[in-house]
Amino acid sequence: MGKLEEALGGKLFRRVGRNLELTEMGRIVYRYADEIFALGREMMDTVRGRVVSGPLRLVVGIVDALPKLVVRKLLEPALQLPEQIRLICHEGKEEQLLAELSVHGLDIVLTDTPVKSGLSVKAYSHLLGECGVSFFAVESLAARVRRNFPQSLNGMPMLLPCPMSALRGSLDQWFDTRDIHPKIVGEFDDQALLKVFGQAGDGIFAAPSVIEKEVVQLHDVTVVGRSDAVREQFYAISVERIIKHPAVAAIQKAASSSIFT
Repeated sequence: MGKLEEALGGKLFRRVGRNLELTEMGRIVYRYADEIFALGREMMDTVRGRVVSGPLRLVVGIVDALPKLVVRKLLEPALQLPEQIRLICHEGKEEQLLAELSVHGLDIVLTDTPVKSGLSVKAYSHLLGECGVSFFAVESLAARVRRNFPQSLNGMPMLLPCPMSALRGSLDQWFDTRDIHPKIVGEFDDQALLKVFGQAGDGIFAAPSVIEKEVVQLHDVTVVGRSDAVREQFYAISVERIIKHPAVAAIQKAASSSIFT
């Protein structure tokens, strides 16, 4: 183990009390090792003339800023295929996930922005779909702003994504265009945590309209208003120009034909 850590230039484990737990590098190495052993077993089955059994693996990288309800909606068609799918999801920052994609550690990366030009990673952006955004709040707060939306958002408590996110950039531009100045009471990297604060009545928040019904049901909030001027886009990033993986093809087809229509 020491030789491997020396070769990699970092620690794979850290001590927590009497126990050892994987470091971030350790988790990455573990995922690759799991893939290597799975491929090795598949190779041995093939060489020995046995039919390779087991589900088709779909390894997905998910940019951590994406709403989990959107991710679930996008991935569901893959699980509905006649053949059995083993879905493996890894969440992280876009740069980290694209690096894993480039060495075929992932089949696709789900994100809300296309691949940036100038990156050393050769990858292709497949637009799955886009939608407007809906604004949500608990009923007691929604009743104060629903009538004159969106100007009624002026001075009202607002929960927003952190400034580096695509949705935050679109919202800020929309606020500026309409001369709306909400009172920002919270900024969040984690969209699920943001919604928990919204459910508690701490502020108004925005989410893609494609999951409007699910947000209302899950978080016991109501719709304040909607805007098609603020757009949310969702992409599947792959190393293939033309999608070949059957599960990814099912995701792409459902997104264009039913999810974002």
